[in-house]
Amino acid sequence: MADYADEKTRGDSPSSGYIEHDEHMSVGRYIATRIPSLKPPMNKAPNPFSLLRLLNAQQWLFFLVAFFAWSWDAFDFFTVSLTVEQLSEEFVKTPSQITWGITLVLMFRSVGSVIFGIAADRYGRKWPFVVNNILFIILELGTGFCNTYKQFLACRALFGIAMGGLYGNAAATALEDCPEAARGILSGMLQQGYAFGYLLATVFARGLVDTTSHGWRPLFWFGACPPVLIIIFRLCLPETKSFRERQAVRAAKGNVAGTFIAEGRVALKKHWLLLTYLVLLMAGFNFMSHGSQDLYPTMLKNQYNFSPNAVTVTQVVANLGAMTGGTTIGYSSQIFGRRFSIIVISIIGGVLLYPYSFTGSKSVIAAAFFEQFCVQGAWGVIPIHLMELSPGSFRTFVVGTSYQLGNLVSSASSTIESTIGERFPLPPKGKTKRYEYGKVICIFMACVFVYVIVLALVGPERLGRKFGVAHDNDMAEAAGQDAMAQVVHHRDGKGAADADSSDDGKDHDHGKMGPV
Repeated sequence: MADYADEKTRGDSPSSGYIEHDEHMSVGRYIATRIPSLKPPMNKAPNPFSLLRLLNAQQWLFFLVAFFAWSWDAFDFFTVSLTVEQLSEEFVKTPSQITWGITLVLMFRSVGSVIFGIAADRYGRKWPFVVNNILFIILELGTGFCNTYKQFLACRALFGIAMGGLYGNAAATALEDCPEAARGILSGMLQQGYAFGYLLATVFARGLVDTTSHGWRPLFWFGACPPVLIIIFRLCLPETKSFRERQAVRAAKGNVAGTFIAEGRVALKKHWLLLTYLVLLMAGFNFMSHGSQDLYPTMLKNQYNFSPNAVTVTQVVANLGAMTGGTTIGYSSQIFGRRFSIIVISIIGGVLLYPYSFTGSKSVIAAAFFEQFCVQGAWGVIPIHLMELSPGSFRTFVVGTSYQLGNLVSSASSTIESTIGERFPLPPKGKTKRYEYGKVICIFMACVFVYVIVLALVGPERLGRKFGVAHDNDMAEAAGQDAMAQVVHHRDGKGAADADSSDDGKDHDHGKMGPV
């Protein structure tokens, strides 16, 4: 018991920086601390390459398999947004009707996040991850063989369930065992799997769509292939060390299932307000990404008459900006804090909206680079921000479900933009109707940036939170301190007192905690 208490004390004692323990903070006190708590902690900023060298081989493999899976999740999602015109011709529907395929994916992803999130927190990260990717293969192939609009919508709805289970699992796999000092940069790198997947989708769409007699279908058939390799990669890796520790505590209690259910009751009772906040925050972030990206290729082609090659080049440059921004701002958030980084980069993104949506020449490439630098820069903070805020026992569920419920709220982004855009017609080009989509994107995104800034300002932050089971009050309440102490003592007895790789034994916790 003494070993457990000593380790918990070390992990809970901040060495410096502003910190409030949320369970003891009144509403008035919390409101009063929102602006003062934005003050950057100015943590030491090591060379980023030195941070990456902190990871051992297994931690790198966990990160890479999560990154590749998340990248292909994005690839599969954008196969529809990049083929809207071809799909509308195939199924004789308007572009706004085809974008319901995007909307359905976003809506049903929340179902998948609940199912696979609970499975991953209860049974482990590995097998839910594998099942996710098997479903990707089946449903992406199915989409490529659809012959009617109803079949297309049905496949995309089912695909949404499969896709919904991946994000939380990928974040937990990549980040929960990583060294604390490297969290920010790894979070940014992981999140840019989304931009990397978009980049790959853009490039392969140019090479596979309308280049054969099969039209748009080869892009979807190709999308079913890489998950086979990702499955093999994940099968070669064990469970994360953090999950194995939690499972050991449940086993020490003597009733694994009962303890897991007790953990759920504790988490819901203590953190329901935090969970609500995370859904609202992720709604804003998903409006930000989908609102700036999903209809953008259509705007370039339809409103500004860009050629397919010009659209591809613009999208590639935009995604290079996204990857640069996510990694840079993710790294910076370890220095300046999560909320401060989100707010500053969102303000800059708002300033850049006009050139991003109203430049009709090739010069828009520069605006696209820097706008997506800002959008995905803010997103680069999100994986680790959600991980640090989430209850430890339900990390996969909370991260994935908050993200996907946010997706659900924002699921009609592209449909809203395309439908409103059709109210602003432009002179047609031959038989092709044209619309002023840029105006709608600009106004829509301005509102989204303001919303995200406000939510980040009023929300909590736990920069540097310990992920080890020894620092989890919820687990101690659900499983009992005896079970916790038994696991920690057994770990120490094997000469692995530092086995929690996310806790180096030093006091780095500069987190700013709000009411949950």
